[in-house]
Amino acid sequence: MRTLLLEWAAMLVSYFLLGLIRILTGSQARWWGCPPKAEQRIYFANHQSHADLVMIWAALPKELRRGVRAVAARDYWTKTPFREWLTTAVFNVIYVSRERHADEDPLEPLIDAMKDGDSLILFPEGTRGYADEPNVFKAGLYNLALKFPEVELVPAWINNVQRVMPKGEVVPVPVLCSVTFGIPMRVQPGEERHDFLTRARAAVVALRDV
Repeated sequence: MRTLLLEWAAMLVSYFLLGLIRILTGSQARWWGCPPKAEQRIYFANHQSHADLVMIWAALPKELRRGVRAVAARDYWTKTPFREWLTTAVFNVIYVSRERHADEDPLEPLIDAMKDGDSLILFPEGTRGYADEPNVFKAGLYNLALKFPEVELVPAWINNVQRVMPKGEVVPVPVLCSVTFGIPMRVQPGEERHDFLTRARAAVVALRDV
């Protein structure tokens, strides 16, 4: 009975959050470079707010959400029992540690999820940025792309979401936001890590003005 109640609670909270984010932001999904498809993909986007996770989740069609898992920082999203329950039961995130230990591969949980057929939402900067453009991308996206060369990599630009919850504020502000999805890409034959990550970052930034 307890399990059933928790499942119902997760479903109700997901509907509540979906409605709330759409009221606050409009949650406009702009499939500029590709159509939404129920196939395995890695969506990678700029990262300026903790609300990015919810925003890009809300922008996906309902039929895609169940098979798409966001990657989230373990230290922040498990800081309280409610955050941990929310990200586990509602968003089904994959936790990663921002502090790397010598005996662990930070990509292992992502690789396991992709082997199970899940799609990912990845923020390649690794942490939130506050500039107009994303910080330099870290190597995880490149390493995953090499390991799963058949999976499409879809760049995305999340616009305005950092203004919904300005730093230091506790009450969200209604602001029209959007997520623009770009043209899928892959690692080109012989492409080095730095060149690919520069190209991937440029693909995200280019969507800002679309």
